[in-house]
Amino acid sequence: MMNKIDFKKTLKELYLPPRRPVLVDVPEMQFLMIDGAGPPENEEYQSAIQILYGVSFPMKFKLKKAGVVDYTVPPLEGLWWVEASDTFDISQRDDWRWTAMIMQPEQVTQDLVIETIEEVEEKKGIEIQNRLRLETFHEGRSAQIMHIGPYSAEGPTIQKLHDFIEAEGLSPRGKHHEIYLSDPRRAAPDRLKTVIRQPVS
Repeated sequence: MMNKIDFKKTLKELYLPPRRPVLVDVPEMQFLMIDGAGPPENEEYQSAIQILYGVSFPMKFKLKKAGVVDYTVPPLEGLWWVEASDTFDISQRDDWRWTAMIMQPEQVTQDLVIETIEEVEEKKGIEIQNRLRLETFHEGRSAQIMHIGPYSAEGPTIQKLHDFIEAEGLSPRGKHHEIYLSDPRRAAPDRLKTVIRQPVS
């Protein structure tokens, strides 16, 4: 029987930071990704989440059945930015751009992704080939912190992270990154756990 990998435990420093800012070195990893625009409650974002999970789970079961690897599907993550600004402005919701994504183990290949997309498209009667991609992503040195509470109350936590970055003599670079450890359909808003990460230079 294969051991089941839980990446939140094997990559604990990346997925379970303390409630104070810390620096981490994020290695290159691969993700299923979908790009979009607007606030997370819009239909485009919700559709992206369904597609990401709708492909991630069948691939996990394929790899387990083939005896390759067994793992817990990692949590949903998101890159957020505003085109006209160097920093992510939490108040400009209508101007938000995003990449919704789920990390994939190295055993997931482009061929497996294409095969699974085709099966899901046929089963669900939807077209996702042009929206979804498998891509490597390397953030490198980053600052991150655990936020506990509603997504709408992230402002002070984000500010604390950026104050830490400045105090360390570093500068933000790249995109605001969030990792959603809780299912908002099951957890109370004040119990939601979100990793907030900012690459630095």
